[in-house]
Amino acid sequence: MTEVNNDNSALICEIADNGIARITLNRPEIHNAFDDQLISDLTTTLKRLNNDDNVRVVQLTGAGKSFSAGADLNWMKRMATYSHAENLADSRNLAALMKTLNFMRKPTIALVNGAAFGGGVGLAACCDIVIASEKAKFCLSETRLGLIPAVISPYVIEAIGVAQARRYFISAERFDAKTAQNIGLVHDVVSAEELLAKGDEMARTLLQNSPAAMKAAKDLIYAVAHQPINDTIIEDTATRIADQRASVEGREGVSAFLEKRSAFWIKE
Repeated sequence: MTEVNNDNSALICEIADNGIARITLNRPEIHNAFDDQLISDLTTTLKRLNNDDNVRVVQLTGAGKSFSAGADLNWMKRMATYSHAENLADSRNLAALMKTLNFMRKPTIALVNGAAFGGGVGLAACCDIVIASEKAKFCLSETRLGLIPAVISPYVIEAIGVAQARRYFISAERFDAKTAQNIGLVHDVVSAEELLAKGDEMARTLLQNSPAAMKAAKDLIYAVAHQPINDTIIEDTATRIADQRASVEGREGVSAFLEKRSAFWIKE
């Protein structure tokens, strides 16, 4: 594997020869909490992977017992002394991280190995596929601190819906992986020992699919979700499939299927 960002031990990124990239938040001593520097480094790393044609799938996990406890307490102490303008700039940087992760061109997989609190829930909600260890715990803890889960709210509400958000945003209850699965935040729950293997299995499944088609499928979801079914949306979807059929990977995929061979994006 090729390691990047190895000059920064708080964030490890490994890229396998098959194009699977794994980002590990590496601050286990503080439960992988993030501060302004880690937010900046993670945003930069995600953008680099997004623009790297050799990267096909991006995984995100945490070192040690936790996925991410959200904001670093020392960072929060510094923020308490910030002016409104400084707080706004800080919040915009976190919002930029969530937006970058949510709108990655590549498919993303969160491997939630342990506690995901506050912004850690946001990171999971921004990923396309979320696989959690049965030991994982979740909490939108902001109201206990007199705060609100503001910049993560569009992604968390999209994942769990308004009714569940109304409960968990205001209660700050902890909930387990099975509950997270039941409310839509998590797709699969596996044993702690199986987590990374399950993540790699899912990543290998994604490698069978057209990279361009997966990007187009993500764009399709953003375009169609919450829209009325009218002539405009019907025409838009017809145009999208026509464009995809005429694309290089669209033609290749159909030809490969009819000819009973592997498409060119599949590495044997």
